[in-house]
Amino acid sequence: QVQLVESGGGLVQAGGSLRLSCAASGSIDSIDAMAWYRQAPGKQRELVATITRGGTTTYTDSVKGRFTISRDNAKNTVYLQMNSLKPEDTAVYYCGARRWGRAWYEYWGQGTQVSVSS
Repeated sequence: QVQLVESGGGLVQAGGSLRLSCAASGSIDSIDAMAWYRQAPGKQRELVATITRGGTTTYTDSVKGRFTISRDNAKNTVYLQMNSLKPEDTAVYYCGARRWGRAWYEYWGQGTQVSVSS
């Protein structure tokens, strides 16, 4: 089992920045990739960014150039640096973890709210 705890959400004005953190514990060696998803009210959960253990990253188009995902393997923590925030970035952000050999993310944190005011 893997436990994930997110932190760092909050309220910020458009154009501002926030950094989210996701601390992992438990069977860390079983994890290959981690990701940030978000879910806005009335919308489906959306994949925002992913990072593999080796450091390969992907981003959804709407956040490219504004968000940066990174990981500190020594601290078992993944970060999402969010710059130039827009009101449409408002959502609950979830951290997910994927085991080696799996195609889906099966471990999830409790979520952290990000609200961007115009």
